[in-house]
Amino acid sequence: MKINIKIPEDLKDTRLDTIIATFSEACSRSLAVKLINTSAILVNNEKKKPGFKVKPGDIITGIIPDPDIDIPVLPENIHLDIEFEDAHIIVINKKPGMIVHPGPGNLSGTLVNALLFHEPKIKGVGQDPFRSGIVHRLDKDTSGLMVVAKTETALDFLQKEFKQRRVAKKYLALISGNLPEDQGEINIPLGRHPVKRKLMAINYKDGKPARTCWKVKKRFKTACLVEALLKTGRTHQIRVHFYAIDHPLVGDLIYQPRRYRKKKSIAPRQMLHSWQLAFRHPYSGKKMLFKTELPEDFLQTESLLESLP
Repeated sequence: MKINIKIPEDLKDTRLDTIIATFSEACSRSLAVKLINTSAILVNNEKKKPGFKVKPGDIITGIIPDPDIDIPVLPENIHLDIEFEDAHIIVINKKPGMIVHPGPGNLSGTLVNALLFHEPKIKGVGQDPFRSGIVHRLDKDTSGLMVVAKTETALDFLQKEFKQRRVAKKYLALISGNLPEDQGEINIPLGRHPVKRKLMAINYKDGKPARTCWKVKKRFKTACLVEALLKTGRTHQIRVHFYAIDHPLVGDLIYQPRRYRKKKSIAPRQMLHSWQLAFRHPYSGKKMLFKTELPEDFLQTESLLESLP
């Protein structure tokens, strides 16, 4: 993959290797160092060291090689909280902190590693060996319900259902501050961040439509518990949308005003939980609805919010 990055003001004095690793999901920090040291990555057409601090206006160019798809994805005996399973699908309550599928720097300990141990037949379901059976994803620190396909037919069906927006996904989120209304909708287009390619950003010019409907379930002194219904399925949609209206998720250290990103949070992670999932079964066509309770760390954060003076 060819890269051509112009450094904006807000990335002033960031390390060169950090820029490269953040720009591409296919590039780990160690690979970025190797590419920089071998002159595969240049700054203003000059070789620099991995720790070089970039300046606004610097132009970074080079090539990041495609990830090695021959790396095997191994089954691992990791506990799964299974809500439902038959010959076609598995519905899982994903714990917070678990990455859904392997990638550069994270080749083990993922949901896919656990699935391959639980049901070896899932291997090869789908075109990407790193994502066998995966229909949709949750962020590492987002907990809750996911549906996984056990067969190619089930995968094709469910992917089409998601694409056609026939799947209902409801989340519970703790957001900072108090919303002025009891319910509403956020309709703001989203696209990839122009430099931090792993992140999303508001993009009115080239972004894709994104809609999040919400209603307040409970109010605290400094936060709200909201139910969010996704009308579209953009990456990081709920997190970016609430950040965009100045109510970032409690515990989210990325989509947060810069002055708060390094401060200790009351929560151990972003407080976002996929609590309800409804879809048609890929074989019977029957409508299925699943709900799951809030995890312990979410409940503990609510208790802390209630105890604030």
